[in-house]
Amino acid sequence: MSTTPPDDFRDQSEPPPSGGQPWQGAGYSSQGQPYAEQPYGGPQGGYPHPGQQPYGYPPYGQRPDASNDDRTIAVVAHLSPFIGIVLSAGLLSFLAPLIVWFVWRDRGPLVRNAAASAFNFNVTVWVANAAGWICAATIFLLPVAVILWAVASIAQLVLSIKGAIAANRGEVYRYPFQVPILR
Repeated sequence: MSTTPPDDFRDQSEPPPSGGQPWQGAGYSSQGQPYAEQPYGGPQGGYPHPGQQPYGYPPYGQRPDASNDDRTIAVVAHLSPFIGIVLSAGLLSFLAPLIVWFVWRDRGPLVRNAAASAFNFNVTVWVANAAGWICAATIFLLPVAVILWAVASIAQLVLSIKGAIAANRGEVYRYPFQVPILR
């Protein structure tokens, strides 16, 4: 099996740019061009053009170029609401991701998205808990309050852990049911 492309792609007298066998390996497309010369990083898709994705975030699930420190900070941003719950008796779970956003938002898209998404989602959880307290004030709606508190607490626990796992892999995680305040 030949590893060289057909004659219509490149001049066969030209040596392969990477040494080794012609046009074999991850650095070249099927047309023999380096991926860097192709738009958006080559045929595997790569990153979108800056004008295609708002606020510079990569698409959901795509891994931005993030260092281990960025991944660690993103994990902390997703798990920081639990620190806020412990320190404020559950009243200010949104404050810890806000602090992470203020301190490290310029580190990169992974950290900025993790902190902003965690803040936005925890504001939504806080609103649901406040609605539960309003329902609890009227004795007749106490079962509704209990359901709101249970759903909000379980969602906060499960989705924050899912976000931390995605951040540890270097993936952007978008929470469902969030009020878009920070971006």
